[in-house]
Amino acid sequence: MRIPHPVPAELRAAPASQGADAPAPQRPAAAADEVPGDSGNSNTPIGVIVDVSGAGALIAIDPQRLGECMDDPDPAITQTGQVGSQIKVKVGNYWLLASIRNQKQDRKAGGGILADIDFLGEGSVEKLTGRVYHFRRGVTRYPVPGALIYPTSTEDLKQIYSSDGRPNIEIGRVYPTRDIRAGLYIDAMLGKHFALLGSTGTGKSTSAALILHRICEAAPEGHIVMIDPHGEYSAAFRHTGIIFDVSNLNMPYWLMNFEEHCEILLTSRDAERQVDADILAKCLLVARKKSRLAESLGKITVDSPIPYLLSDLSAELQAQMGKLDKATSSAPYIRIKAKLDEVKSDPRYQFLFSGMLVGDTMADFIAKIFRMPADGKPIAIIDVSGVPSDITATVVAVLSRLVFDFAIWGREEKPRPILLVCEEAHRYVPNEANADGNSVGRILSRIAKEGRKYGISLGLITQRPSDLAEGVLSQCGTIISMRLNNERDQSFVKAAMPEGARGFLDSISALRNRECIICGEGVSIPIRVSFDNLDEAKRPASEDPSFVELWSQAGGEEDAVRRTVQRWRAQAG
Repeated sequence: MRIPHPVPAELRAAPASQGADAPAPQRPAAAADEVPGDSGNSNTPIGVIVDVSGAGALIAIDPQRLGECMDDPDPAITQTGQVGSQIKVKVGNYWLLASIRNQKQDRKAGGGILADIDFLGEGSVEKLTGRVYHFRRGVTRYPVPGALIYPTSTEDLKQIYSSDGRPNIEIGRVYPTRDIRAGLYIDAMLGKHFALLGSTGTGKSTSAALILHRICEAAPEGHIVMIDPHGEYSAAFRHTGIIFDVSNLNMPYWLMNFEEHCEILLTSRDAERQVDADILAKCLLVARKKSRLAESLGKITVDSPIPYLLSDLSAELQAQMGKLDKATSSAPYIRIKAKLDEVKSDPRYQFLFSGMLVGDTMADFIAKIFRMPADGKPIAIIDVSGVPSDITATVVAVLSRLVFDFAIWGREEKPRPILLVCEEAHRYVPNEANADGNSVGRILSRIAKEGRKYGISLGLITQRPSDLAEGVLSQCGTIISMRLNNERDQSFVKAAMPEGARGFLDSISALRNRECIICGEGVSIPIRVSFDNLDEAKRPASEDPSFVELWSQAGGEEDAVRRTVQRWRAQAG
């Protein structure tokens, strides 16, 4: 079979260490000067460069050589030529590494194979073995058309994926190798945010727990806050973190700024809402100013996190309503006061609107939530599954804003970076089509854009990346993508990933459970990873129920129903 720019037969035995421009030696394939310990396939070209551009090249591959590589005992060489696999090109004293993006048959040249490759980086040539070492990103010298292409061996990949000395965590095995460990550079990944994406059922929650466990092990005095909307992660971190839910969160209502007060206390819309907001702002400021703390501070605003009594706010609303003349409507005051009385008396809101929360506990609350000090438990799981759905977004907004404001006002102190992890991120930072105007979307978008300046890292976990706000995913320097079944989600992720990962991205829909593609700042080059198994005690409670198994058992249903109804009525769940 003939291909364009075919590999000459005499070059099939050319050792890789000779370079692409060396004259073709006339010798048999098993010559005595071949690199000891390396298979003949790793030293023998598989094709040539046809066309070169700034980010990649077009190559022609010899199908016969691919067939020979498939029988190689090295699993890395076995994958040679496949989409997503790596090849190398000799350029001077360097190996240029590239990833195969796609393949097609060249009908004009008798059925050869053409493929597009994306340049990944380069490494030096080890003189004794001809292998890659000292790999780094970027390209300083480009190959020329006609340069020979070689398979990458497992030994090459070990050098490429090996740590460069920066702090890292190991999370799994590099596909398709058997023993090369996949690592994430912690500082690079957290310094520029990260996103973990994957359809339901791909092992996303367990993989998130694995990454966070590894970070906690590497940094036992860290500061991690995780928003858990379904109560899945409490089981995973009950021994290594602190769990907060409606029973023990005790978040003071006066920590809310004016916008967040409006989201909870105002029920009107359009023009009426602006009238209500003006009234609430005036009364809220008066209530805050009655605090002794306000007197000591002097000038305060309606947004100042100053403790105040709900009864003072209610009394001020009543007083302002009493000053109205007959021509002025009292409806706005009645609406606000009715909603205030409702949240004060509703037991579901007690974690937020409790009379016990009026003391100045701001420093204690922040220290508790942000794990300062961590005491060996660096992660706080904020389980918001029991929070009433109409205020869940506001509670998340308050917690997120506290992280941001604390970082801004703490710039004169010793830096204490905080990682904020948001599960089901598309619910809180939705795109324009799904936007509901909540403050949580604005604060998380601001953290995505500005957080790194102040030492805030954002981790977004979602099953619907296409529903995220425009630009938020592109702010994530590291993207960890598991299988995505929806074509729209796949396209959205491809647009956010760098060029060098395109060959991997085409396989997103074909990934197995607990497999992912990682690209960006957290890794040296884009890689496909099989995640490690996580101990049962460290897994989140996200396992799918077995219908066959559970529906084959009987007994205790009546008692379970009674207990469930009791919790339901008590609003404990």
